[in-house]
Amino acid sequence: MQSYSFTLAGAELLARGSGALFWPAESLLCVSDLHLGKSERIARRGGSALPPYETGDTLARLDTELEETSARTVICLGDSFDDTAAADGLIADEKLWIGRMQAGRRWVWIEGNHDPGPVDLGGTHLANLPLSPLTFSHIADPARSGEISGHYHPKATLKARGRSVTRPCFLLDSDRLIMPAFGTYTGGLRSHHETLAALMRPEALAVLTGPSSSPMPMPR
Repeated sequence: MQSYSFTLAGAELLARGSGALFWPAESLLCVSDLHLGKSERIARRGGSALPPYETGDTLARLDTELEETSARTVICLGDSFDDTAAADGLIADEKLWIGRMQAGRRWVWIEGNHDPGPVDLGGTHLANLPLSPLTFSHIADPARSGEISGHYHPKATLKARGRSVTRPCFLLDSDRLIMPAFGTYTGGLRSHHETLAALMRPEALAVLTGPSSSPMPMPR
């Protein structure tokens, strides 16, 4: 999986094509907005039925990232579960899978707006995590610099050779990185949305996920 290398607040980081972030110096892997149990939550609330495979698919891709990076610390950057009942409704095999990935690692659940309180899945639950020179939070704080956040599920469109490709993306400037959603069943907010445009500096870059992690000017 190709990665885009960049520096934020002096930390050398890798935006991986999977949508995960890796900090080699800290052996730290960060993923955002897993939204585990989304299909179950939609069905429970009477919405359109979706194939109930997204939790397994999301966990499998996270497992691959851990194998490829050998990360010793994992940060799940909020909205790891679609709601409290979705967290409680994980089947036994999924709970065992999460426990196996946690074994021998520091695992931090950052609280999100969808997230329940502490759940019986191991790890540490925090509102945010300062890890100098960076801070890991779910929702971007405009007053903060050196921040890694998620929440918005940014996506951008690349136009080339008469074709358009839209993918989840990282948004990066000199103050912050906004992560793409890692979960399988997650929508996205266009990078030119006024909320994202207000958070990011004019020189911000969009790094699309996928096999090629090349940066481009953030579409506005």
